[in-house]
Amino acid sequence: MTRSLNGKVAIVTGAGSGIGRGVALRLAEDHAAISVWDLNGEGAAETVRQIEAAGGKAIAITVDCSDKAAIKAAADETRAKLGPIAILVNNAGISPYKPFFDLDDDLFDKTIAVNLRGPYLITKEVLPEMVAAGWGRVINITSSSVQSGAVDLVHYVSSKGGLMGMTKALALEFAASGVTFNIVPPGVIDTPMLRGAPIDAEAFAKTLPMKRMGTPADIAAAVAYLASEEAGYITGQTISTNGGRYMGSH
Repeated sequence: MTRSLNGKVAIVTGAGSGIGRGVALRLAEDHAAISVWDLNGEGAAETVRQIEAAGGKAIAITVDCSDKAAIKAAADETRAKLGPIAILVNNAGISPYKPFFDLDDDLFDKTIAVNLRGPYLITKEVLPEMVAAGWGRVINITSSSVQSGAVDLVHYVSSKGGLMGMTKALALEFAASGVTFNIVPPGVIDTPMLRGAPIDAEAFAKTLPMKRMGTPADIAAAVAYLASEEAGYITGQTISTNGGRYMGSH
């Protein structure tokens, strides 16, 4: 089995830290050229530094992944500096904890804008060139909370549930095009976002069948497989990378 992505250009959103950084590092290891998108420009630059230190090729772009004009500009910069886009990993997201009765409409709308509308806009921007090439990979990072629910995260679970549905609909519509659409819903992954959440992550991890948190590299491995040549006959599917938390295939 070859892991080489043969210099194909990959966009990884939210790749300035956590899962996104892990995915970017792994795809670069598999010989993709990485366009690192993040609202945090310093984080994006650090991810690129790590990729280049390992012998890979990458650029950093500071971009708000909910802003249509910014997305267009970032995609154009990616094409100009790296070439046609073949792989998209929609990872950027926010997950502010808020009880339902304290949830204001603006926060709900912002969460949908970043977690659902953003992937819609980015996919719409890059999909035409994938279809034209007859080859493409779109991998959407959702959440195991879509499968199980989560307290104080109605807005977040709603956005990620929408992203799951969108992925499946696109998978069917473009199944014959050579472009695949798949889902990776992380479980309890040790990231800065999780460490900043108002939960005892270590204690929660102990309730999982595997009794531990996952790492960004665990998610990156699933993404790398779905991005590979070998996964060309897989679309509309979910690889639940969650330590056994939920074993359904929704």
